[in-house]
Amino acid sequence: MKLPTTKKESFYFGLIMCFGMVLVMTLYNLYLNGMIGKLTFYEGLIEFFSAFIIALILDLFLVGPNAKKLALKLTTNTNSKIYTILTISTFMVIGMALFMSVFGLVTMILHSGYNTNIILLDYLSVFGKNLIMALPLQILVMGPLVRFIFIKYIKPKRMNLV
Repeated sequence: MKLPTTKKESFYFGLIMCFGMVLVMTLYNLYLNGMIGKLTFYEGLIEFFSAFIIALILDLFLVGPNAKKLALKLTTNTNSKIYTILTISTFMVIGMALFMSVFGLVTMILHSGYNTNIILLDYLSVFGKNLIMALPLQILVMGPLVRFIFIKYIKPKRMNLV
């Protein structure tokens, strides 16, 4: 299994993964908040790209590096690449869901208004819904799809240059 080995490869891998995850999670959150059909296409694009930029920054500078460090520490004594990949993916999803749920809560409030008095419970509700969707999406769909795209289109280009 050829995974990213350079910073450039890691950037491309993260970019593709982030794009796919944010696209699906944006549609999912718009659906949950009853906003599909109420937002214009332009407003949906703005929401997607806002979420994408925030998620990419989190992935590259905060969540990604820390999730990888923690996962690699926990999987030091194993030779199983799949165990390491699943551990990194799980920590990435948990970290991204923690932060991106704040974004989701803010956009939910902007679209629907703030109707309750307990913001922590609202945040936990958004986080739970995002985690329930993001973890299987990452492990079963996006992870394998992005690894396939990476191995097929990004990694071979580097190998041919050597």
